[in-house]
Amino acid sequence: MTFCLDTKIIKPDNTHKIENVVILLHGYGGDGSDISMLSLNWKRFLKNTIFLCPNGHQKCTINPIGYQWFDLSKDDENYILSEAKKAESILQKFIQEVIKEYNIPSSKIVLSGFSQGCMMAINIGLTYDKNFNCVVGFSGKIINKENLSQRIKTKTKMLLLHGDSDMVVSPNYLLEAQDFLLRNKVDIKINMIKNCQHHIPVEASSIALNYIKKNFNI
Repeated sequence: MTFCLDTKIIKPDNTHKIENVVILLHGYGGDGSDISMLSLNWKRFLKNTIFLCPNGHQKCTINPIGYQWFDLSKDDENYILSEAKKAESILQKFIQEVIKEYNIPSSKIVLSGFSQGCMMAINIGLTYDKNFNCVVGFSGKIINKENLSQRIKTKTKMLLLHGDSDMVVSPNYLLEAQDFLLRNKVDIKINMIKNCQHHIPVEASSIALNYIKKNFNI
């Protein structure tokens, strides 16, 4: 099947049946190949899992060899929210295609993302019709808390991680997200990584892997 988004696919070994899905969403200016690096270690421990790493639906405005989930060229909250909601619709269609292709329920799907991809994972984890297994987000934030609070349909459990020295997306956004999610009765765990800037260090990757293993009952 051809998905609506160009997707890098990392399948389990032929001897392992596909039982779980991890969808990895890249950051602003990145692509599916970038974020697929997480799977290199994770797949050794998630043997019945297929990893799907889609490219954003738009070429990045500041990095034409990369992609974006929504445009950041305008400093306009309403415009950014409108663009992010368009991306949500496209990703929801992509997820529906994944569920149909692999005959796997949303409860067997992990949504994970970095930076802008994390922002999308949070939104979809709360606005999709059914709960996912969990959301694992790195270095992101909630795009618009007021709008999201009005659109919550489900309450997928979440793990959010952030570097305490992040100069791109302030680590304060991690604490804001925690407060928002607690207020909306979402099961949320956070981890602030010391001396970490805007990237995913081995420590964060390991914490995320253990969280996913626990939720997949591995």
